[in-house]
Amino acid sequence: MTSIQRHAHQEKASRPAPSPADPTTGTYQGTQAQQLLKLAHDLELFHSPDDRGYATVRTQRHKETWAIRSSGFRKWLVQEFYRAHDHPPNASALTEALETLDAQAQFDRPEQSVFLRVAEADGAIYLDLANERWEAVKITADGWHVVAGPPVRFHRSRGMKALPYPARGGTLRDLNPFINVVGLDRVLLRAWLVAALRPRGPYPILVVTGEQGSTKSTLARVVSSLIDPRTPSLRAHPRREQDLMIAASHVWCVSFDNLSYVPPWLSDACCRVATGGGYGTRELYSDEDEVLFDVMRPVVLNGITELVTRPDLLDRSLMISLRELPDEHRRTEEEFWRDFEAIRPRVLGALLDAVSMALRRSHEVELPTLPRMADFARWATAAELALNCKPGAFRRAYERNRSAANQLALEASPVATALLDFVRLQKTWEGTAVDLLVILSGCADERTQRQRCGWPQSPRGLSQALRRLAPPLRAQGVTVAFRRQPGDDRTRLISISGEAAKP
Repeated sequence: MTSIQRHAHQEKASRPAPSPADPTTGTYQGTQAQQLLKLAHDLELFHSPDDRGYATVRTQRHKETWAIRSSGFRKWLVQEFYRAHDHPPNASALTEALETLDAQAQFDRPEQSVFLRVAEADGAIYLDLANERWEAVKITADGWHVVAGPPVRFHRSRGMKALPYPARGGTLRDLNPFINVVGLDRVLLRAWLVAALRPRGPYPILVVTGEQGSTKSTLARVVSSLIDPRTPSLRAHPRREQDLMIAASHVWCVSFDNLSYVPPWLSDACCRVATGGGYGTRELYSDEDEVLFDVMRPVVLNGITELVTRPDLLDRSLMISLRELPDEHRRTEEEFWRDFEAIRPRVLGALLDAVSMALRRSHEVELPTLPRMADFARWATAAELALNCKPGAFRRAYERNRSAANQLALEASPVATALLDFVRLQKTWEGTAVDLLVILSGCADERTQRQRCGWPQSPRGLSQALRRLAPPLRAQGVTVAFRRQPGDDRTRLISISGEAAKP
């Protein structure tokens, strides 16, 4: 027997044996950890696909699902112990009981999916109202109604607020006095709201821009209050991708307020959140274990300037520009939110009507061509009649948005500007990235070439920039292709052809 085994054996032998339950009183005797486990004996334990332990707590009227390691479940267990023994458990006993319950959930109980705010089961969509009764709205192709015991397991995150009971008889036009959005941008906003209640993405990114005082933050709060109200409703610029992924795992609608710009790393990370992508980082206090995040969420970005300039993020975005708001149209915060709360149940009901219509018609919709974010386009087209717009309005709005996105991507890129100038002089060209960088450098002034974040500093950087710009360039009539030199696997060639439009 080793010294470690001998120490463990002695420690186990020195522990007092737990007393069995008293047959006359039914009181369970034993350590505090054993008493805590006894209180949790009848709970429904299970684990999610990412191996997180959960417990479903039954109350007199409903069920509540909590992560075993969450503060909510910890407080429930402490309260139950206090009710039974008239004093709180000690910290070590509580930790021991929670560790045991988490292990039981992971190894001895079944695997089940857990959802945040929106879920899907048997062809129906469920929206968690996040109220004290743990009610949800069941949405089907035939309509919607509030249910007390949804068949899916929702969990709650910190800061999550309740949605109002939806009311019938409203329309999405009721939202107009509370949003500084006009024309086809209204169609895009309504389409985004309907898409945000889909249980599965990809989701378009809502990008809101406008001058100071154009109610950008207010619009973001209105959107959040209809989809996923919480405290705080808006977040500041994340400093790391890990911060973004943690935020996205605890909210349904990710909203970042008052951004000055979107750096490349945040642009790539937002693409992954909107269309799906994983992220892993080392678990705290561990050298081997890894924490994995796999989320897909609706995202809202707002700021004064043109935030999004990289083609891949632009291709996933709905860009809404807010007009100047005259002083005579302004209202106090108190008046605005009081009036909005009065119509919020009707707007939510109208939004649920649109989701129901999308469920009913989505399998019938056939698009002439499938654009990027094709699932979103089909879903929004299916709900078009409930968006309070004319037939074909969504398609026109979306095509205009994609055209503007392509144009913005080209205007924001000095490489694209130089390349288009070159193509107007020479319709076709083929050569290496080294040769092309020399040619384009001759088309760009010295100030442009000094832009470390905009102008490629190497042939490899130029190739990467051209791959990102290929879709908007193709929309402009210029094709960029990559191939290897015949008979030489090491030499890569870039082919450029087309006729660029005049600036």
